[in-house]
Amino acid sequence: MANQLSRRTVLGLAAGVPLSLALGSCGTSGPGASSGATYWFLNGQPQEGIRTGAVDRFNKADPSEKISPTTFQNDAYKTKIKTAIGAGQAPTIIWGWGGGTLRTYVKAGQVEDLTSWFDQNAKVKGRLFPTAFSAATVDGKIYALPCETVQPIIMYYNKRVFDSVGARPPQTWGEVMDLVPKLNAKGIAPFSLGGQSRWTNMMWLEFLFDRIGGPEVFQAVFDGQKDAWSNPAAIEALTKVQDLVRADGFIKGFSSITADSNADQALLYTGKAAMMLHGSWSYGIQQSQGGDFVSSGSLGFMNFPAVDGGKGDPSDTVGNPAQYLSISSKATDEQKKIAKDFFAKGVLDDEEIKQWIGTGGVPVVKGTQDLLAKDRNAEFLKFTYDIASNAKVFAQSWDQALSPTAAETLLDNISKLFQLSITPQQFATNLNAVIGQ
Repeated sequence: MANQLSRRTVLGLAAGVPLSLALGSCGTSGPGASSGATYWFLNGQPQEGIRTGAVDRFNKADPSEKISPTTFQNDAYKTKIKTAIGAGQAPTIIWGWGGGTLRTYVKAGQVEDLTSWFDQNAKVKGRLFPTAFSAATVDGKIYALPCETVQPIIMYYNKRVFDSVGARPPQTWGEVMDLVPKLNAKGIAPFSLGGQSRWTNMMWLEFLFDRIGGPEVFQAVFDGQKDAWSNPAAIEALTKVQDLVRADGFIKGFSSITADSNADQALLYTGKAAMMLHGSWSYGIQQSQGGDFVSSGSLGFMNFPAVDGGKGDPSDTVGNPAQYLSISSKATDEQKKIAKDFFAKGVLDDEEIKQWIGTGGVPVVKGTQDLLAKDRNAEFLKFTYDIASNAKVFAQSWDQALSPTAAETLLDNISKLFQLSITPQQFATNLNAVIGQ
């Protein structure tokens, strides 16, 4: 798993950092191809090779159905795909992140409703994690196929640090707050945090909202309910995270630390911080950069602690339930048929599943436990699989679930919240103003 990449390359999420130095696209076919289907997706290895391999195997299996791929660097793709879709020149198959962006495509009638197709192809839907479909669903209808890997957010901890202070990892929020002064007294930061990157702070709120009020608190925001951010559970979550900041729960100077530099990871594996909330991709970074930290068994991992008296289910998780493939509503009937055949036969075939596992990922497919057990990182992969498959709710990262406009306002105000420059009530007011945008 040494080749596992960071959030910016694996996910291409809010940070929008390039997958490679190339700014242009590569490939031979765009949306105007005269025959066959077209497919745009991100470049950068090893993900690009896995995606291209799936297309190649599909094309060879039935030469009468051809898919022509075109790859783009992350930022270029986001601009190009938005422009192409808006102009009615989208590729047949649209790779994306689901959530808020997909919702905008749906509202504009730009992507195909796949609900009836999934009804007719129950086996395709049945082999995937059910929780992956929430970010593919708009107003009760399915508009995308979940694909690739699951990436939950995980609470990591340094076992060596806990042994040295004679403590155990916290199982509740109360235990978190009790640990903070004990760790600070030993000169150890309770939590590492790359706060300058903003989305790293967001993960704390995602979990606290869920643990305190259940998934319906953020769902109300996503659904556009007026003043949803002012829900008492939301205010309590915002207050608790500021309580943690005031108690020196995070590494000193966290607002100047970037996640892209992996400095937050180093604080954990060097023992300068006891714990860190981060994505499943963090495991590979610590394995490749942390010396014997992982191989010696010093890295611990767990789901986010429960909050005393909270309504949320402690099995719930947040992160990225999958990546997503949609079909352009402007495609020809022939192109749509090819795309749907690819969805049924080509996406997440046995070879692709093995290749994703080889990168340290857990495919969004049920029943891969035997394959995961054979990997050198079997314990962590099984943990990730169990988190994803057992979660009653796998909420999508907020910056992907919301529209780009609302997401930027969210990230800006989260940064201010952690810097204690705004109150929970001010945060709620600012975010209520962009609900539905």
